[in-house]
This record gives sequence, C-alpha cells and structure tokens, in this order.
Amino acid sequence: QAFAVVHLVRREGTVGEATRCYDSIGCRRRSARMSTLGMVSMQDPMTQRGKESESLSILSDAKYPTQRGSTTDSRKIIATFGRQHLTAVRLRHILFATEELSQTALHQLRGGHILFEDLAGQLSACSETRDKGGEIGWVSVTKSATELDNNITVAMMGEDHLEPLLPSAARETVIQITTKPGDIISVESERGFHLVQVVDVMADVRKMSTLKQRSRKVVKGESGGSPTKLSGVLSGALQDDKADLTYKLETMGCQMNMADSERIEGQLQALGIRPFQPEDKKNKDKKGPDVVVLNTCSIRDHAEQKVYSYIGPYAKRKRDGDDIAIVVAGCVAQQEGKKLLRRAPEVDLVMGPQYANRIGDLLEDVSNGNQVVATEASHIMEDSTKPRRQSSVAAWVNVIYGCNERCSFCIVPTTRGVEQSRPVESILEEVKDLVSQGYKEITLLGQNIDAYGRDMIPKRKFSDLISAVGSTPGLERLRFVTSHPRYMSLGVVDAVAETPAACESFHIPFQSGSNEVLAAMGRGHTREKYLHIIDRIRSRIPGASITADVIVGFPGETEEQFQETLSLMDTVVFDSVNTAAYSPRPNTPAAIFENQIADDVKQDRLNRINELNKKHAAERRARLMGETVEILVEERNVRVPTQVMGRTRHGYIVYCEGDIDELRGKLVDVTIDTSHTYYLAGKRIN
Repeated sequence: QAFAVVHLVRREGTVGEATRCYDSIGCRRRSARMSTLGMVSMQDPMTQRGKESESLSILSDAKYPTQRGSTTDSRKIIATFGRQHLTAVRLRHILFATEELSQTALHQLRGGHILFEDLAGQLSACSETRDKGGEIGWVSVTKSATELDNNITVAMMGEDHLEPLLPSAARETVIQITTKPGDIISVESERGFHLVQVVDVMADVRKMSTLKQRSRKVVKGESGGSPTKLSGVLSGALQDDKADLTYKLETMGCQMNMADSERIEGQLQALGIRPFQPEDKKNKDKKGPDVVVLNTCSIRDHAEQKVYSYIGPYAKRKRDGDDIAIVVAGCVAQQEGKKLLRRAPEVDLVMGPQYANRIGDLLEDVSNGNQVVATEASHIMEDSTKPRRQSSVAAWVNVIYGCNERCSFCIVPTTRGVEQSRPVESILEEVKDLVSQGYKEITLLGQNIDAYGRDMIPKRKFSDLISAVGSTPGLERLRFVTSHPRYMSLGVVDAVAETPAACESFHIPFQSGSNEVLAAMGRGHTREKYLHIIDRIRSRIPGASITADVIVGFPGETEEQFQETLSLMDTVVFDSVNTAAYSPRPNTPAAIFENQIADDVKQDRLNRINELNKKHAAERRARLMGETVEILVEERNVRVPTQVMGRTRHGYIVYCEGDIDELRGKLVDVTIDTSHTYYLAGKRIN
C-alpha cells in the first residue's frame, strides 16, 4: 500500500504539510515510484489479503480496540497507543548512490537471505557506519507542539552528531512513517538513498501505567524513637546493596507464559532480588518471600478465582503487617486490570504480558508507595536484561507477540494484544548468544507463529526465519509453536524438510473436525484445508510427529459434528492432542451463544476423545519399538534417579540409565525396548 507522504515531503517541504496534503487528497493508489515496497501510513488502515479494510474506530480508553469480524489493523493500534510515550528509536542504515541500488538491496533483505548489518558492511557508501553494521544509534523522539492532537511523533532537534550520518529531515521522515522494530524503509537525503532499519524502541513504561497512592503504614521506630512511614518492602531496598530481598514466582499456562516468567526473573535478579529458598524458612527474620509474582493464564474457566485463591495467603500476610510486594502478571492481569485491585486491594502491581521485561521499572513506582496497573498497548521492546532460563539445554525464544485472529472462543487476542514480530536480527542475536552458552535446542515461540513478519515493512516469511535460525552454527535442534492452519504455508513444511536442525515435529491445532463448528468458531479454515497441510507433511517428511489442540462441547456442537472430530483424528492419527471441554471466557462471542452444551454432555465427549487420543499416542510410540533413536538429554528422571530423561527429534520423552551430571546436554543413542502411552524407555548404545 502506497505511503505518498514520502514523496509529498519533497514537494511540500515538511512532514506536517505533507501529511495534511495526504489527508486532503485521501491517497490510496499504489505508486510506481514507491521506494518502500509496502510502506504503511500511520493515519491510514492497512490492507490484508489484497482487500481494502474499513477504517478502524479506536477509542481513547480501549486497550486493544480490535473488532471481531473485521480486519485487524495491528500497526495502527500500536502507532496510536504505543507512540504516546515513545522516547527514542534505535536505527541502522545503508547508504546507496542510486535508488535502483537501494531497491535491489531491499529485495535481498526481504527474502531473508542476508542480514541488514551484514549487507551494510558489504555495500554501504557510508564509511562512518559501514564497519559498525550501519549503526546510527538511538534517536530521541518527541511530539511537536503543533501535532500533539494528531499523535504525530517527530525526531528531536539538537542531535548534531547524527547530521553527517542521517540528516535530520531523513530521520524525521523515518520516524513519521514507522517506529515498528524490524521495519526497513527507503528515504532520500543530500547524501543519497538510505535504507533505514528500526532496530528497537524505548518507551517510558512508567508513564504508560496508572498509579494509585497507597495509604502508608506507620510503625514504631527503633529504640522507642519516632514512628517511621513505610511505603512497602521495596522502599529504599532497591537502592540498598545490603538489602536481602527474595522473590517467589508461580507460572500458570502456556509456553509463552513460561518464557515471560524467565524474563521477569531476569529483571528481578538484575535488581538484586534473589529466589526464595527452602532454607530461608529457617530464618526468623523472613516469614516468606518479600516479592511474590503470579504469572497468570486466562484460557480455562475459573482462572480469575484461581488467582484470588493463590494470592490469599500473601494478602493475609500483608494485612497482618508484613512488608510484602504482591504482583499479578500475565493474561488475567491484562483481562482484569483495575478490577483486580478493587477485589484484592493488597496487590501492588497488575501488569499485562507486554510488560514482562519491564517489571523493574514498574517496581520502582511500587517502591514509592503506589499501586500500579500497566495494561496499555505498547511497542514490544527488546530485553534490557537476560532472562533467567529454567533449563541449561533447551531455551524459548519469542519471535512474535500477540494474535490478530478473532476465534469466537478465545480470549488471547484480548489479553496478549495485536501481533508484533521481532526483527530477524534480534532473534538471531539471541539464538547465537544461547548457542555460545551451550544451549543445544531452541524453540521459537508465537501465539500464531505462521503470521511472523506480516506486520513488518517489508513483509517477511516465517519459512525464511526457520532457514535463518536453523543455519546457526552449533545449534543441534530447532522447534517452533504454535501454527495456525489458516496461515501455515506449505513453504514452512519445505523449510523444515530442508533445514537439518529443524525437528520433524509440528504442532497444529485443529479445534474441531466439523466445518460448521469451525465456522462458528471463526477459525478461518476448513477440515479439508487442515488435511491438505497434513498430507503435505506426510509426503515431505513421512516420519514427522504431529500434535494438536481440540475443543469439544463448543456451543451448538451436535453428536454428528463431534463424530466428525473423531473421524479427523482417526484419519490423521496424531502423536498427541491437547484436549479440552469448551469453557466460556469473558469478552468472547461464544460465551453468550444461546446454544451452550450441558456439562455432562461435554464431559462425556471429553472422556471419549481422550480414550481415542491415548490409543493413537500409544500406536505412534509403539512404532519405535526396537528402533535406535537419538535423544537430547535434559534432566534426571525424578522417579528413578539412576535414569535420565531426554527427547527425540519427534518430541517423545525417553528414559534410559545414565548419570545426569555426565549426560546433560548430550546427544545419546538409545535402543527402545519399552513403549507406553506418552513415553518410551530403552538402553544406551554409546
């Protein structure tokens, strides 16, 4: 879609005049001279799948104001809300003498065959930045006084040191067009033609949160001195190197939450707060952890009740006079927001998933005696600290956050926001760092991972990302979750087949085998489309494992439609399926459908589908009896300490005799002699 402002800047002289001119003529046409290959206006809705979408009405108090049944303009949402407290963007550039050369280079970058910084080192005409991968650095941004009402962000003046690299007019044009990390656009200056990449952004997350001053407790001073006002356990302690603060973190839900918890722990430990240990209970001065974090999941029914039940004992500690900071993070926090504080006033911080790597900033406000709620839409910023990994062998790496789908049963888009892909360079940098630390397996994470790159300028393909990450030297295994049948391309299957490190394992939820139910769910795919993907996998990678998710008892599901789900499972024969009976979730259309299924019927169908699932899982694992398989050893078998636990490339759990201290992180060949429903066992042969 054309963004005519780039050209109007040249004609009108300033970004402001060009934008007003653009708005007045309502430009929608493609430009043959367009130099950004898909650049998107922040005042104009995107198009998806080649169709013009309706302009999205965005309310000032909405968090993720996306309308079910309409095209989701994720870039506009982030541009509207995310820019409000943006303070800086980090840029790289490649300088070319002609526009033709810049377009050729942009085409190369779009294909994912070369990284931006590598191309800058090879081709950039800018001698000052060429050897630094084209690094410009951080560029401060602000809103001009005349454009505050229109939410237009411009480059700050006074950064004279950047003028010889990327002149201010070009910087302003870049920031006017996009502040989305990973975007690459073309701008012209007196130096020539620049390809400019947004690498990262910086936002004032404390201004994005809402604060409520907590009434401060008064306790007696030491030795009968004057009373002391306390603003909570964190007051002053974050600046006191001698303070011995501890934390406890509980994680509910999916792999995304597990990855978020690792980032939260990394932030807490960077603040000098250590994990609460069992031996700490013997310390009379410590009645429990000083900071309690509950990272929540809202997928299942009664999720909110579980949260209040969990924090109950800690809330009682606070009511009894203990200094303890209580944090509720994750999807329930995003869903409930300020309501959570009204029901549980002892809670200090409520923060959505998008703030997982910024908890340190928010705790600073808590330390000042405030209750904090952080649930506003935001640009995803790169981690300022390293996550605290739970494994030394396998690691999660986020590649895309959020989801633009509008499945009628799902609360995830409401709680995790719109899709935001990470730059390829940031992903590869994290993977290379993990491999250098000795990690052997990487799992790429995304709520809808096949959508990776569709929100970027220019658009990227997930299949290209698989190839790029999979070629990282030293990486033994590569996995990814979760795929969506609506967007999963056959190119992804080909990329797995052609990338040695990519494991022959796919997780593709189908949710129902009935086209009528799939339509009511708003899934955007059919039974036939799903089976076509399965056929492609079976033909290209015959031995691949396939796992999935399914929901039974969706509103209106008949017995005949349920039988269609069972028949699809018989056709595919999955290695494992995550099964669930439908449960209504807040703010989802299906929750208010009138044709709800009785609980006893849902339970009956769940029992039957679980039996079929167990049968297929056992069959799939039994085929490996007598075979020798390669496993990556991860941990000790907790039930049999003399055994170790590892996984095959298919994702099957395998137990064998061995010393975990010797074998952790090693690839070991095991001959399978025992097969159970969900695990295998055998003997080492090397």
